[in-house]
Amino acid sequence: MTGDHVPAIITVETPTLGDRSYLVHDGTVAFVVDPQRDIDRVLALAGDAGVRITHIFETHIHNDYVTGGFALAQETGAAYHVNADDPVSFERVAIRDGDVVEVGGTMRVRAMSTPGHTFTHLSYVLEGEEPAVFSGGSLLFGSTGRPDLLGKAHAEELARLQHESAHRLAHLADETKVMPTHGFGSFCSATQTEGTASTIGREKKANTALTSTVEEFVAETLAGLDAFPAYYAHMGPANASGPGAPDLSAPRRADKAEIRRRLDDGEWVVDLRTRTAFAAGHVPGSFSFALDGQFATYLGWMIPWGTPITLLGESAGQVAEAQRELVRIGIDRPEAAATGEPRDWFDEVPATVVRVRFGDLSQVRHHRPVQVLDVRRVHEYRDSHIAGAVNIPLHELLERLDEVPAGEVWVHCAGGYRALIAASFLLANGHQVVYIDDSYALSARAAGLELVTAS
Repeated sequence: MTGDHVPAIITVETPTLGDRSYLVHDGTVAFVVDPQRDIDRVLALAGDAGVRITHIFETHIHNDYVTGGFALAQETGAAYHVNADDPVSFERVAIRDGDVVEVGGTMRVRAMSTPGHTFTHLSYVLEGEEPAVFSGGSLLFGSTGRPDLLGKAHAEELARLQHESAHRLAHLADETKVMPTHGFGSFCSATQTEGTASTIGREKKANTALTSTVEEFVAETLAGLDAFPAYYAHMGPANASGPGAPDLSAPRRADKAEIRRRLDDGEWVVDLRTRTAFAAGHVPGSFSFALDGQFATYLGWMIPWGTPITLLGESAGQVAEAQRELVRIGIDRPEAAATGEPRDWFDEVPATVVRVRFGDLSQVRHHRPVQVLDVRRVHEYRDSHIAGAVNIPLHELLERLDEVPAGEVWVHCAGGYRALIAASFLLANGHQVVYIDDSYALSARAAGLELVTAS
């Protein structure tokens, strides 16, 4: 970097996937790191800043979303920098460890090999008076990217490489800003990340990869790994093929007859409304995936890949938001959509869900036995659960429906979001369901329920 100009770094948040992309510019030209599939957001930011995107950098072949890098390069004519060792099927500007890219004469970007999240992972150092490192899925805030996404057989080797890469990054100046792609709720993170900003100096004091020996780090990282969304299996191949820009135009409108036909055909009819609205009335057989939670993550995790989807929303804007979320994970077009409320989608009386709190469960248990289904992940259940509760993690529910207790089932999760998804599937499969819409951490023990905790 030359001169006194300090580049502007604009963070592009995708909170529902726990990811960040970055637009960096000098007032004239810009580069982008790890863009999401819906590139219109980045293009709008560049337009607002009055800058031209000339370079795009991928830290790795992503596992949790479909990249917008290839489409953005096609749209802007920018140089698309992808690791020379990544087996992609499109033309790219091959980049390797140590390569330096001058962006517009004022920004200097150096590639660093930082394997661990993948074998070919690169970080990018923006050099200058206010340095920053775009660390992708390598060094996160207090954590690192998980090392098992390429398969359990590679997890230990990648964990060791992750530790080595973190220490390589630690040689950067302490004031270097750390700008990761993953870690803000992303399942690509090995553990929960901390904070919203950091520097190399801070990470030296707080990051387990930099405060532990390699053996301690590997053991702790591997022991803490939990399940990750099933749709991840489709992201790498999609990204290696050079995915095009998404079609975000409005889906075809479905009337009542079509919604019924699609339900009868075993397709997914997805209700986007809030948990409260769904519980109060919904189309029988439809599934609740409210937009106010990790909508795409859980839908993508559970759906048999390729199943046609029809979206039901209160408004066209709600449907459009869902489309944007879905294209990010490679579900490109819903078959149809409808807006309004249940009476607009269905001629008969809407189905409802009994909605309660943990205090109601405690009271009922004094009078009669109640079957409790806990749909949190295994590690959550092991840490603490209601005595006698059956644990079937939400992402395993469709394959384990025969294990759901008979009779009336009270279903819960940590805060209510996953529990209603589960309740909607149970209702569609003929179960009698009571939905607990409450905070487990705040209310279960306070309600007087007997909890079993890890020793």
